[in-house]
Amino acid sequence: MLKPHFAYRWGYRLAAAALALALVALSQGCSRQDSLDHILSAGELRVVSRNGPTTFYEDKNGPTGFEYHLAKLVAEDLGVSLEIEPAFTIEDIFTRLQREKADLAAAGLTLTGQRGDNYPHSSPYYNSIPQIIYKAGTFRPRSLADLADMEIVVIADSSHAHALLALQHGGSQLSWREIEGADTMELLKLVDTGQAKLAILDSNEFKVQQPLYPRLKVAFDLGGEQELVWFLPPGRDNTRLLGRINALFEHLDKTGEMQRLGKLYHAHATGITRMGAHTFTRNMRKVLPKYQALIQQVAAEYQLDWHLLGAIAYQESHWNPRATSPTGVRGMMMLTRPTAREMGVKDRLDPLQSLRGGARYLKNMKRRLPQRIKEPDLTWFSLAAYNVGMGHLEDARVITQRLGGNPDLWADVSKHLPLLQNSKYYQQARHGYARGSEPVNYVKNIRHYYSILQWQDIAANKPLPPVETDDYLPPPVRGAKFSAL
Repeated sequence: MLKPHFAYRWGYRLAAAALALALVALSQGCSRQDSLDHILSAGELRVVSRNGPTTFYEDKNGPTGFEYHLAKLVAEDLGVSLEIEPAFTIEDIFTRLQREKADLAAAGLTLTGQRGDNYPHSSPYYNSIPQIIYKAGTFRPRSLADLADMEIVVIADSSHAHALLALQHGGSQLSWREIEGADTMELLKLVDTGQAKLAILDSNEFKVQQPLYPRLKVAFDLGGEQELVWFLPPGRDNTRLLGRINALFEHLDKTGEMQRLGKLYHAHATGITRMGAHTFTRNMRKVLPKYQALIQQVAAEYQLDWHLLGAIAYQESHWNPRATSPTGVRGMMMLTRPTAREMGVKDRLDPLQSLRGGARYLKNMKRRLPQRIKEPDLTWFSLAAYNVGMGHLEDARVITQRLGGNPDLWADVSKHLPLLQNSKYYQQARHGYARGSEPVNYVKNIRHYYSILQWQDIAANKPLPPVETDDYLPPPVRGAKFSAL
């Protein structure tokens, strides 16, 4: 059953939130400040978000993530700069909105009845499904009735905590523990280490983070699709600002850009078997530490992201510097003898030489491609050329263009590369037949490993919550200044 102090805390928070809203309304009266005027006058859009792979995080190039990308587009549309501030709890997100410390919350938050009643919000821009997560090899619940006496962990103040409370009031025998913070990785870690039986995550978040915990699986969906929205301060007049946000969301949806962004930030961590993901995770713990410093050194020498170079090395050899294939390719980066000679590698079994040879070869592929191709597509094309050769890649780009696709987009070309196995197409191609499916899977696998290495760094280096005081807010993480399109 729900522990009494949780129920008390929840009731207290509801009362406190209602009081805060009432005080805001009383102080503002009928002359509420216009949100859009405030943003344009300040010259910046202040956004509060959660720190995580599906929302907002830092990589070597600065702030990134699905929610960050959308917020950046809004800032560009308004012609202002963008400032992102991380929140460490969901309660903190809504507190900042109440205190007007942020112009909006873009944090992958579900629209619930209570939130919708208390906070202005955008139109839905994405859907997710709440899912019960369990560890393979343990009891798999298949219905609400199976959850009795199984402790569940959820993020405190989340829509999942709201849902469990409603189900309990409806008569379901449920027991759960609310984890302070806004990091769903912590929930997965608790289940993976056996400190909790079950967790509830949204489907988009579990899809991205599951590769770090390949033994965790979906037990069943806890209800149907739920809508994600942005929330705004209740004490302001948000009519005009919401009009701009909703118009942009509608445009992104109609053009297919919203779906593309969803795939960019959510869907590329698929395509690997559970056993393959488990093997990678094990090697990441046991093998990678031996070579990580070397990979980072070479990546810095060639101005590459070390996560990418590490992912390529794993795809090629599983980080085995003495790997050898039946076709004669050898070493950490599995270089052929001619390629090694061309890249100045004298000993293919020397991990430093092999990594340098592979990095140099990848950079050569990138330089040979049309520079009008934008990132990250330029990198995906370079990887495909690394695998199948530049000639076959160019054939696939020509076929793509002939069939009405964009030869500069990897999403389009990857659909047509397998046609090089079809005589109807390869007989007309300059370089003939190729096992076109292989580079597609090659790039997909590397993107998968690349993502896991990045998420692992996020988990290991995530910022700590600030020391709690009444009025303290963590320092902002500022993105670059953006001008209007």
